[in-house]
Amino acid sequence: MKIYTRTGDAGTTALYRGGRVSKSSKRIEACGTVDELNSSIGLARTGGLPNAVNAILKKVQNDLFVIGADLATPSSAVKPGDQVARLDNGAERFLEEAIDRLEKNLEPIRAFILPGGSPGAAALHLARSICRRAERAVVSLTRGRSVEVNPAILIYLNRLSDFLFVAARFVNLKSGVEDVFWTPR
Repeated sequence: MKIYTRTGDAGTTALYRGGRVSKSSKRIEACGTVDELNSSIGLARTGGLPNAVNAILKKVQNDLFVIGADLATPSSAVKPGDQVARLDNGAERFLEEAIDRLEKNLEPIRAFILPGGSPGAAALHLARSICRRAERAVVSLTRGRSVEVNPAILIYLNRLSDFLFVAARFVNLKSGVEDVFWTPR
């Protein structure tokens, strides 16, 4: 199978079971930002993160792949009996449990924290900001249009950005590096 198909040369792309749309559509923007988020997490995982964080991020990457498939599969294109990848309701619960476990090790926040510290933490902060952009893209997709989006996706992305923030703090702690606190003028 060739990697190139030439079908996107005119600026359109295929939805899973749903025809072709412009590469600039809000649906493709949301899918692409989730893909970028997944890539940024993959990059963060190459930086020697603690096993407790790395194992969670491996599951997150698989979940993000499901979210991308979910976003790329309009419900109008699904026929009875079709097997469609959809994010399960409650998928965010494992992130909440992970946040609770990691936070037990952390000092309470006493000021705003700037992205940075150790390389691993900085990479997780970058992933967090991309996660927030993915969340905004999904919200944009659903507003003012009749586009149905699995509500579990927004909940998951919101919780994931919280996890990435806490994970960055945890990585700094395990690396022996202080969080970088904002110093107002």
